[in-house]
Amino acid sequence: MIKNIKWLFLVSLTFVACNNSDDLVLDPNSSNGQPLTAGTADFSKFVSIGNSLTAGYSDGALFIEGQKGAYSNILAQQFSLVGGGEFKTPFMADNIGGFAGGNPAFGPRLYFNGVGPVAVPGTPTTDLTKVLTGGFNNLGVPGAKSFHLVAAGYGNIAGLATGQSNPYFVRFASSPATSIIADAVAQNASFFSLWIGNNDVLSYATSGGVGVNQTGNMNPATYGSNDITDPAVFASVYNSMITALTAKGAKGVVANIPYVTSVPYFTTVPTNAIPGLPPANAAQLNQLFGGINAALAASGLPARFVTLVADDGNAATIETNPLLIKDESLINISAAITDALTPTLGGQTAGYLGSIYGQARHASGAAATKDYIVLTARTIIGTIQTGAPSPFNTVGVSYPMQDNTTLTASETAEVKIATDAYNVAIRSIATSKGLAFVDANAVLAQVANGGITANGYTVSSTYVSGGGFSMDGVHPSPRGYALIANKFMEAINTTYGSNFKAVDLSKYRIQFTPKL
Repeated sequence: MIKNIKWLFLVSLTFVACNNSDDLVLDPNSSNGQPLTAGTADFSKFVSIGNSLTAGYSDGALFIEGQKGAYSNILAQQFSLVGGGEFKTPFMADNIGGFAGGNPAFGPRLYFNGVGPVAVPGTPTTDLTKVLTGGFNNLGVPGAKSFHLVAAGYGNIAGLATGQSNPYFVRFASSPATSIIADAVAQNASFFSLWIGNNDVLSYATSGGVGVNQTGNMNPATYGSNDITDPAVFASVYNSMITALTAKGAKGVVANIPYVTSVPYFTTVPTNAIPGLPPANAAQLNQLFGGINAALAASGLPARFVTLVADDGNAATIETNPLLIKDESLINISAAITDALTPTLGGQTAGYLGSIYGQARHASGAAATKDYIVLTARTIIGTIQTGAPSPFNTVGVSYPMQDNTTLTASETAEVKIATDAYNVAIRSIATSKGLAFVDANAVLAQVANGGITANGYTVSSTYVSGGGFSMDGVHPSPRGYALIANKFMEAINTTYGSNFKAVDLSKYRIQFTPKL
């Protein structure tokens, strides 16, 4: 139906800048001419608890250089200037990422090859059955949700097959029966950081809402991997962790949860990614979609399709059309479409069109009803759907993109409601304990809306070239992690009277190269 279709995402991937160094430059003596001071905090024993963000996950994997650039490690380096002790990290075995034996869910890491993200060459060598010993200060575990931090046995290798445990924690748990928070408390830390809760909504969002909103269900044992955590469960778990961490007088810093729509995984692929269509194709689809809209109107239902624009042949004009998506929240009108088309197209073709368009609509880019196309969907837009008859087989144009490619407006609202509830709990609990608080939601919103400028660089969420995010579109780049570390130090300075100096963002690259 449509030949050589190209989508507009490629235009944004024509430039990328990297620094040659990601070395950290610290002034070991002073901050703004004054001697460095810890204020009222004691940084002699620091532990950092959280998920992939704390671990230093980047470019879709965990690897040595990424772990070195974790915001938690940057904080520990600063803390060492005022009496902070050793900060041990459970390093992976290489800079490829992933585990020996191969599992694409865990790596290898990605890099930008000039066109898009691709996996680095090489074979991962990290053996998750080789348990590390000695105790670790960086307790960031990729994939962990809030309730996972308190789950006994989350590091038991026997639970991997059933999803009861986590391969990253398996590598460094003090025992198969322990929990992440138990390992943290056992270290009697004088200072801690806690950033958790992102994954309680993120997996639902990145899967395009293929999960269940578990609000009202207080039993996390019954949750699926892509479900939204009940806010009351989150608050209870969070309160228990803070109570345990502060029981012996430790001070700390916590951060709230950014909206998922602040990251390029959801903002890079536009909803109007389809160029102007050949006139005959546009006319054919407009006739079909117009007929469905008319049938909807007759039943008192709103229209689902817009009038598609044809290519006018003028190279100076860029025509765009919205993506065709499936929205499972819509009333399914498959039977009505089949009945209406059977007299003219026959039962088989009419039945097929009814099945694919029953819950189809055009994506919305309007603020109040905005849909978000996930980053990974870029590889399927304009491709031919296997087994679907022509001309109803071009993905995103005449064949609807499936539910897992789009976070719809209604799904976005569910995520936002849960995130807001988590953030209320985090701030309230932090305030009650006198902890430093980082409004990461506000920070990432600023990064997404114009960026944050420091040291001559503006860090934004623009995919590839913005400097704030890595190639997976969710996790920060080295410079992004440095920015986060600075925001943590600002909060610590404010609460405890310390005077840590912000690290120089210009010393951190925005991407990792294929070879490290």
